[in-house]
Amino acid sequence: MYPALIFGDAHWSPADIALLADRISHSLHAMGVQEGGTVAAMLKNSPSYVATIIACRRAGVYLVPINWHFKAGEVAFLLQDSAAQVLVVHEDLLDVIHAGIPAQVQQLVVPLHEAPGAPTAAWPGLEGAALADSQRIPFNAVVYTSGTTGKPKGVRRLPVAPELRAQADAEAVLVPKAVYGTTAESVAMLSAPMYHSATLSFVSHACAVGATLVLEPQFKAEQALQLIEQHRVTHAYLVPTMYQRLLALPAEVRARHDLGSLLQVSSTGSPCARDLKQRMIAWFGPIITEAYGSSEAGYTTFITSAEWLAKPGSAGKALGSARLSIVGDDGQELPRGEIGLIYVRQPAMPDFTYIGREDDRQKIGRDGLVTLGDMGFMDEDGYLFICDRKSDMVISGGVNIYPAEVEACIMTMPEVSDVAVFGIPDAEFGEAMAAAVQLKPGATLAPATLQARLREQIANYKIPQTITFHDSLPREDTGKIFKRLLRAPYWADADRRI
Repeated sequence: MYPALIFGDAHWSPADIALLADRISHSLHAMGVQEGGTVAAMLKNSPSYVATIIACRRAGVYLVPINWHFKAGEVAFLLQDSAAQVLVVHEDLLDVIHAGIPAQVQQLVVPLHEAPGAPTAAWPGLEGAALADSQRIPFNAVVYTSGTTGKPKGVRRLPVAPELRAQADAEAVLVPKAVYGTTAESVAMLSAPMYHSATLSFVSHACAVGATLVLEPQFKAEQALQLIEQHRVTHAYLVPTMYQRLLALPAEVRARHDLGSLLQVSSTGSPCARDLKQRMIAWFGPIITEAYGSSEAGYTTFITSAEWLAKPGSAGKALGSARLSIVGDDGQELPRGEIGLIYVRQPAMPDFTYIGREDDRQKIGRDGLVTLGDMGFMDEDGYLFICDRKSDMVISGGVNIYPAEVEACIMTMPEVSDVAVFGIPDAEFGEAMAAAVQLKPGATLAPATLQARLREQIANYKIPQTITFHDSLPREDTGKIFKRLLRAPYWADADRRI
């Protein structure tokens, strides 16, 4: 099935999307891509991105979504590590990243503005064969995540045996159906960038069920309300940062829009402060849902508004046949109510490996479950509560940021002796980046200079906005920097720990 698509003033029929997906499929085949191959996409929200997802999914081609804010060095690593054969890229992004594209990676350059049914004569292979439909790979996104090493890890799903494909396909539909709620009759709205695993999943499910997708290039609070009213949107994907911006609108602006068509608002990207969620439920009604998951494990818990109001702060109960376990420092499962490391498994998702880093994959596994470093507990009714992140990851505006990557860049600066990067509370984005820097004796370095150097190496959203300088940084007995001591003063008055 193909979705109908509303993008700006343009209305794309399912036939229009099918044609565009077919063109991309022909082009990729002409460039040598086959089932099990790898294609990277550095695209802004657009019909071309939707069509690329469809083409790759049908053909069992691994799709590597790349954040279009990335710089050349960041893109170069992802393309090399994933062994991408082709980079599908919007034409206006090429100048920034061109130096980072390896010689062996072919480029399929997509026009930024494309009209329904318009010819794309410059694309290769339009008269040749298209990619054949896959029989083995039901889920094809390779999402890059990271950890303490600072180098991203590619999460790659393992192929499914042909005899298990039908069962895998059936199970793979059940989880997004619960999390997003979309059907063929739904009008689903997305304005968050599609390079995240959650938004990619949202779009992919809307495509699979043949929904109407209202896609926006970026989120604008009042415009989102206008679109909901104008197109009678039934399902939307929003994250806490968007909640903040919506609630910041004047009361008279919020009141002027009819939101009665909404049936479900899904949020999965980052933790939501209790007060913020309560205010959204009070405004939108009991239609706000939340799911806890990860690129590795998929969605493992789910909670409705009614459940959340009864269990404020909970991330929900096990979703479908998901398994949850809370494990103590001794490796033993803890009883209900005790805080430990959260281990999960979602059987609806095929197993995975980290590209070229099987040791890292093994380290996070236990009895068939995996942990991503989150700490929490389950109450007597089986509801999960997340208390802290054992890992250093920061979630800012729903985007995962890994301090080790930023620290590695800062440590290349000749003035710097040591550094710790960590998350601090932010009213709009949930968390913001902060850096505690120890300079070498006699060295000087202005915060603005440090930030300017970082902008040449990494995406702007990763750059710490708060920078402090210290004579020395606190360390544990093992020599590791005690980030908790650095973080604590910032979080002292916050209503949550993450």
